[in-house]
Amino acid sequence: MTFKYNNPSHSKKVVSAVLAGMMALSTGGAAMAAESTEAEQSQTAAVSNTTAPAGLFSDIKVGYWAEKHVYKLANQGILLGNNGLFRPGDAVTQQEAVTMAIRFMNQEGQLNDSTAAALPTNMEVGNYFKPYVALALQLGLIDKTEESTADVSKTSWGQKPASREWITKLLIRSLNKEAEAKAQNSQSTGFADDASISEDGKGYVNLAVSLELAKGVEGNKFNPTGSVTRAQLATFFSRGEALTETAYPNTFTGYVTGLKDGQISMLVDGKAMNFAVNTSTPYFTKDSETRAAAPNVQLYTKVQVVGSAGTAAYVEVMDATPQVESVEGTFARSLSGNKIGIFVGENYETYGYDEATAFIDQNGNAIKLSDITADSIIEVQRETFSPDKKTVAIRVKSGIVNKSDSGVIAEVSTTGKTIKFTNAAGTTEQFVYGDNLIIRYQDRILSLAELKAGSAVKYTVKDSVLQTIELSQGVEQSVRGTLVEIGGNQSTLTFKREGGSLEAKLLAENPEVVINGIQDATLNDLITDATNGDQVELTLNGEDRVTKIQVIGRQMEPMNGASVVSYNSKTKVLTVLDSNKKPFVFTLDDKTKLDYNTTKPTLAGLESLLNEGRKLDLTYVGTRALSVKVIYKYEGTLSGIDTNKKTISLLSGNQTITVPYSTVPTIEIYNKSGAGLGDLKIGDKVTVTLGSNQDYVQKVSLNTVAQFEVVSVETNGRVRVKSDSLTSQFYVDQAVLTGESGQSIMTSQLTAGNLINVTFEGTTPKAVQVVKRTLAEVTSVDATSVTLKLFNGQSETVPVSGAVKVIKSGSTLTTLNSLTVGDRVEMTKDTDNSTRFRVMTIMSKQFWSYDGVGNQILVKRESTSDTNYRFALGTGVFVHQGDNTLSVQSLKDNDNIVLYLLNNVVMEIQKQ
Repeated sequence: MTFKYNNPSHSKKVVSAVLAGMMALSTGGAAMAAESTEAEQSQTAAVSNTTAPAGLFSDIKVGYWAEKHVYKLANQGILLGNNGLFRPGDAVTQQEAVTMAIRFMNQEGQLNDSTAAALPTNMEVGNYFKPYVALALQLGLIDKTEESTADVSKTSWGQKPASREWITKLLIRSLNKEAEAKAQNSQSTGFADDASISEDGKGYVNLAVSLELAKGVEGNKFNPTGSVTRAQLATFFSRGEALTETAYPNTFTGYVTGLKDGQISMLVDGKAMNFAVNTSTPYFTKDSETRAAAPNVQLYTKVQVVGSAGTAAYVEVMDATPQVESVEGTFARSLSGNKIGIFVGENYETYGYDEATAFIDQNGNAIKLSDITADSIIEVQRETFSPDKKTVAIRVKSGIVNKSDSGVIAEVSTTGKTIKFTNAAGTTEQFVYGDNLIIRYQDRILSLAELKAGSAVKYTVKDSVLQTIELSQGVEQSVRGTLVEIGGNQSTLTFKREGGSLEAKLLAENPEVVINGIQDATLNDLITDATNGDQVELTLNGEDRVTKIQVIGRQMEPMNGASVVSYNSKTKVLTVLDSNKKPFVFTLDDKTKLDYNTTKPTLAGLESLLNEGRKLDLTYVGTRALSVKVIYKYEGTLSGIDTNKKTISLLSGNQTITVPYSTVPTIEIYNKSGAGLGDLKIGDKVTVTLGSNQDYVQKVSLNTVAQFEVVSVETNGRVRVKSDSLTSQFYVDQAVLTGESGQSIMTSQLTAGNLINVTFEGTTPKAVQVVKRTLAEVTSVDATSVTLKLFNGQSETVPVSGAVKVIKSGSTLTTLNSLTVGDRVEMTKDTDNSTRFRVMTIMSKQFWSYDGVGNQILVKRESTSDTNYRFALGTGVFVHQGDNTLSVQSLKDNDNIVLYLLNNVVMEIQKQ
């Protein structure tokens, strides 16, 4: 069977876009629209009256996964609705599928109502669809003989849901490849349900698979009788448009030549066109299913607009790369006739410009041609999509600048020795500074560190170098010293500055007080004393008032192993004997840090334990108790277990502590159930928990460290992790969490993919440390160091001493010479502080498509039995071609790529 029309046949790529999703998807992941299919209800009138642009379908909301395709197809007239509904999840009927195919191929001009009589008697369809089905029979899209024998006992032929096998036949025939399909009818499809595929359908399935257009569903099945939704079928046609030469009368593809408020100007096939846009105009990009912002449309990029009467109803960026070329040279002079002369190497060349040409200085600010001085290095940018190659911009790359201006500090870069300003005109400019830069506020000379983003300034530039910066107002600064006194009305603060001078400062309203270990600290929590006061860092605002007080050192005294003599709950007075039987009296208050065997200690709960003889550890200043800890456990190194005397000894600090047990205590070890005393070894780090009377061992917890990769983090503090492909979970809401640099973090700051070291006390996480992961390419290696090229292009030489682990091809090796130049590695520290390199797996593939929803890429299969063609992308995956960084969306069908994977997750994609 062959085509009977003259439209260009669809390419293999078209069906790849159209069929691949249908066969590959099991639960939807694409988009399309629908026809009116209300049974026998004046279909012609109903359908014509329900034609509506996408966005008016009440069951398609902004953000719906099919929104992009619905917008485009509806505005192209390919897609119709019914009473304002799209019904995306409905199974597409055979008459709808045929109608969509005719419209997609732009063959509606061949419809003829008189041809309806040509339908076989059992091919009952709605009146509206009869011409479409008749034309499909004429064009060879469906086989009259096959359809005459179709089972229509349960529903009419037209209302019958289109099956996966039936859709496969429809699309393969639309490619004029029926002969190739029939040639493969005798071959098994290789699917587990091959017997369920009709004998004359196997060739179509085989061809679709061999063309890498189709795959099975779960369980290696094809599911030939499964249905296809309206949304899925619409997406296949929408995506196929990019690969077909079919033209639609209201669809225009060209290059952006102008962007103004409310208008996009384009050059389409050599013709200038303007389209009105507004805040409701939907914008998309070719490689994403979700809406984009209007700024994604840039000058000289390739864009497709669907619209009529000069108004854009749909805008899609087809290629975000500006189509411009650049010529760099030395500016000579301006010429008559809107031309400039420049030296390009030794050649003198002239370039024209017009009123649309932008003149830009080295900071990106608009200038006039007259502002460009002779001998300045300039770049002439010309568009490449028209024969005229008009000059779109003339940019100064380097030239002499002498000026004075005012503005706001935007950024200070000590690395590049540059300062960026937003000047009085609202534009941004950047200048280098030298060692002679003078920065001042009134009569005070400031350091570079005191310049803050957002500060209002005046500045002077000579020979393109910053000379002076004068602040219009004071800046925030920090000073350190010893806290001496807080004024009686808490409006002033006196401190002894580092270096010896005594100073007084006004306090801002409600200054922030930060004291480690005291939540919601106030001024009353500060310790003032000329000799032993808190060591503090004060933050002063531009008015020289104290806005923040952070305690960085506190001269408190410790007392370990004290015994309670008495406690008065009314006066909060605690009397104790220290380890030398010397008496001390302390006062507790609601700011005293408490610690006893509970996760949420309270003063009331502590008071019930302060009976005579109770052992405590304290810290204090004068008679004020800063912390009180009821000794309910000891931490240290296990030094002995005497099963005859029933004692356990451990070295804690500088003393050996021996504690008896009456019955064998509980032994708690992470990831080991039913542990006993025999599982403990001398030298182990342990925590010994005492009974309620502090007189015997209740539990011994082995302190261990394990490394995991975070899978997910829940709001209740539960973290799901994996190690060696095994997953587990635990709560970290009571643990101390630190980031890569040792800074305190919240549970919410842990993210999937983080590598963490977890310190367990038995089975309880006590500390979580995020492990620094360095992903890079090995550029050189010797016995003591490795040089890496990081994904940001920087090079780093890492000295490696002590133990090293190289995990490569499933083996763990212990020498650096196991690494080779070109290896992609993940470098981390293991729990024993050894340096660990995990070498990535390498695969060479051909790119197929990107799944933005699942953050995966699909590659071309090497054979029909190849099931390893879908790969998850790691966070921040590095995509590049040589030294040029790319986006994953920029990859195209059939691109040759090299994948670098860790645990089957892609960390780097190198385009060949």
